[in-house]
Amino acid sequence: MTLITGAALADGTSTDLRVADGTVVGLGRLTREPGERVLDADGLLLLTGLVDLHTHLRQPGGEGAETVLTGSRAAAAGGYTAVHAMPNTVPAADTAGVVEQVAALGEEAGYVDVRPVGAVSKGREGRELAELVSMARSRARVRLFSDDGSCVADPLLMRRALEYARIVDGVIAQHAEEPRLTAGAQLHEGAVAADLGLKGWPAVAEEAIIARDALLAESTGARLHVCHVSTAGSVDVRRWAKARGVRITAEVTPHHLWLTDEAARGYDPRFKVNPPLRTDDDVQALRAALADGTIDAVATDHAPHPAEAKRSEWSAAAMGMVGLETAVLVVQAAVVDTGLMGWPEVELAMSRRPAAIGGLTGAAQAVQVGRPADLVLLDPSHRRVLDTTHLAGRSTNSPFLGRSLPGRVVATLFRGVPTVLDGAVRAPEELTAGW
Repeated sequence: MTLITGAALADGTSTDLRVADGTVVGLGRLTREPGERVLDADGLLLLTGLVDLHTHLRQPGGEGAETVLTGSRAAAAGGYTAVHAMPNTVPAADTAGVVEQVAALGEEAGYVDVRPVGAVSKGREGRELAELVSMARSRARVRLFSDDGSCVADPLLMRRALEYARIVDGVIAQHAEEPRLTAGAQLHEGAVAADLGLKGWPAVAEEAIIARDALLAESTGARLHVCHVSTAGSVDVRRWAKARGVRITAEVTPHHLWLTDEAARGYDPRFKVNPPLRTDDDVQALRAALADGTIDAVATDHAPHPAEAKRSEWSAAAMGMVGLETAVLVVQAAVVDTGLMGWPEVELAMSRRPAAIGGLTGAAQAVQVGRPADLVLLDPSHRRVLDTTHLAGRSTNSPFLGRSLPGRVVATLFRGVPTVLDGAVRAPEELTAGW
């Protein structure tokens, strides 16, 4: 058994917590029992384990950038106990066999609950529907489907996908990007792109797809989730759809809550991402929408790349940023330290709501006796300048390197077993040895 002493819950109350057999078995003022391990959490914040709806683990096919094991370690380092692995692998996760392989690799790693996301179309090519029902009925129990990295641009295919998702009580997660408006785009369409001579990625390319898909979801009665919302206009569309009663949810990334296209003025490819960094007006709108619940969740869009994919001129560099290790720290800086949100609201946006959207039954619920012991202990008062030693994954393409970030993940518990202790990710053999 493990006794966690003196932790502060999100609502500010202090408590002790006893964990046994992967479950919370005691809560309140507790006394140490003989032989019991103790974690001193005085001054630390205790939250339910974080859940990411949008993680790229790259395996199979992209092991040079990340694997299920290394990505799981990065997730644990960031306080996560569950991640949804996106399907843009090689081969694409478009069959029961591939999603079961990813799920099995996650179980073998043992750091987090790895939930595969199934592709919407075969090969993520946007032409023919993938095997949604067989993936849903497989051992991987897929409930989230996406062609992420590619928009499901064909409205007929999107409508069929929504209809099949409704049958299996699943969700279609759309990468909202009208490809005919973004071909060759390099940065947000605006003053910075014009100054740098880069082709612009217009905000309407995102907003138009969200509006179209909201209407399709309304007509089918299916559930739609919008990936990485990045514009103020998308927030307006989300509010409109919500007012109509559409079954729609949305996520925002930490980097879109903090960084703007001004960061790209030095042509540093670390800041190249899809959707692109937008303007300060967009950042402020996204923060407000997360605070008022218009945006439901924070998702990392953790996109690791080998060093050579980012060490090139801007136009040739890969799009994407790693984000698992820093997500809760950036959220603290963007919305907690600025007074927009409290920790109870952050816990909803980074744990409970993502779990509900992804269909994780029983996961990321309130800290209570009888609940799974998927937990994270944070030190919100800590501050450090991020460097590569703080990143636990295989890739280091973080836009926050060299920046001062608040907060520190001190410990992460997955099913009662610490995957992180004193800020350090434990070795695989330490996990299997028990606790």
